[in-house]
Amino acid sequence: MLSIGLAGKPNAGKSTFFKAATLADVEIANYPFTTIDANHGISYVRVRCPCLDLGIKGGCGRCINGSRFVPVELIDVAGLVPDAHLGRGLGNEFLDSLRLAEAVIHVLDASGSTDAEGNPVGVGNYDPLRDVEFLKHEISMWLFGILERNWAKLMRQYTSEKAKPEQIIYEQLGGAGVADKDVRWALSRMDSDPASWSRDDLRRFAELLRQSSKPMIIAANKIDLAPRENIRRLMELDEIVVPVSGAAEIALRMADKAGVIRYLPGDPDFEIVGELNRAQKAGLDKIRALLREYGSTGVQECINRAVFDLLDYITVYPVEDENKFTDRDGVVLPDAFLMKRGSTARDLAYRVHTELGESFLFAIDARRKLRVGEKYELKDGDVIKIVATK
Repeated sequence: MLSIGLAGKPNAGKSTFFKAATLADVEIANYPFTTIDANHGISYVRVRCPCLDLGIKGGCGRCINGSRFVPVELIDVAGLVPDAHLGRGLGNEFLDSLRLAEAVIHVLDASGSTDAEGNPVGVGNYDPLRDVEFLKHEISMWLFGILERNWAKLMRQYTSEKAKPEQIIYEQLGGAGVADKDVRWALSRMDSDPASWSRDDLRRFAELLRQSSKPMIIAANKIDLAPRENIRRLMELDEIVVPVSGAAEIALRMADKAGVIRYLPGDPDFEIVGELNRAQKAGLDKIRALLREYGSTGVQECINRAVFDLLDYITVYPVEDENKFTDRDGVVLPDAFLMKRGSTARDLAYRVHTELGESFLFAIDARRKLRVGEKYELKDGDVIKIVATK
């Protein structure tokens, strides 16, 4: 399953974001290092369900009011402090928790109420822009440390055995979640032979690896508390920045679960359907004002943008009956797969089952009732039938 990491300094609201996105039972408290071990949970990207366009009466039964929720894994990493790669705070063991993450959501305290190490200092007493670069630096230096420890040995192997640099570097970093394509991309942007690199060159290479293997989006959290000037300055950065209130998302999801309101993650509003006391009404009124200002709580937008903007995934729906859009049991649009843009029909076949990929004959674009070959490039929202010899 596609994995997204949640990272940032202690007390920035990562556990609140994680609970808001997964409804998992995690400890949330106003002091550093609440999360001692990485939490893993299931969240979802929200997409438009094809049943809306296919004329399926009564819908597909797999969506909610035309919205399909496709699962992704979230990894809530313990808070990182500056120089974590040197062992400060909880150290490198928690950077290691990010090795499975294809992208990182940097949960940042936009309210400026916590210092660089996550200690409470009061709203507006710390500049959140100071935290923007530190997480990138820590991940880059973590990768740099892995490389530096064995660089001399790797370069001897490179020069004496005529080994390809991308292969030996990939073998060294595979356990850190760096793919061979990341190594090739980073090498292509270096202008000298690896055997001649200085320590600074190796640092630059590690930063390039970080950019490719751990792309990042900023969740400007605590917008319900943040001075508007902080939000304005964050939004002006040359970064993907999403204003977020994890606390508001939790409140809405719990109210929906209790049957007091109707709300779907990512909605710009909610509908009150139950009885409210005065305090509940006042709380929901504040959240509604927040939604009107920002369009949503931002939690769902962060997950969607990490998957679709940073990682460039699309959603594809395999079926066995291209006329009824069902599987063999008659279930309409039974599955939704997240696939890298550029994936082919054969890639989808392998994703469904290895034998299906190996015995692939052709595919059928169920929307157009058109036969396509193995190299057909999948498009977002495609409904595809795979035809194979087995």
